[in-house]
Amino acid sequence: MKLVTAIIKPFKLDDAREALSEIGVQGLTVTEVKGFGRQKGHTELYRGAEYVVDFLPKSKLEVAVSDDKLDEVIEAIAKATNTGKIGDGKIFVTELINVIRIRTGETGTDAI
Repeated sequence: MKLVTAIIKPFKLDDAREALSEIGVQGLTVTEVKGFGRQKGHTELYRGAEYVVDFLPKSKLEVAVSDDKLDEVIEAIAKATNTGKIGDGKIFVTELINVIRIRTGETGTDAI
């Protein structure tokens, strides 16, 4: 089992959710986060004053998947969130040791 974590542009969130639903992913967690990468923020004007925005708003998706669905999930997220511009985000894959569904006590891939 793997945990796929994607940091994406917020306006691409619905596209990612739809793409994951189409391939049969039943659940995901979304968190609103802030951060920066190579783009290192930008400057904005507010009431005539210029100021620097160091941390840009992003959405963080987390999806637990079985090993056989991993490539399909990564491809779906990457296609749905790609704009071709700087700041599209990143996808991280980490190993999941175990998953437990609290309500039923199911473990492993049955709990996903």
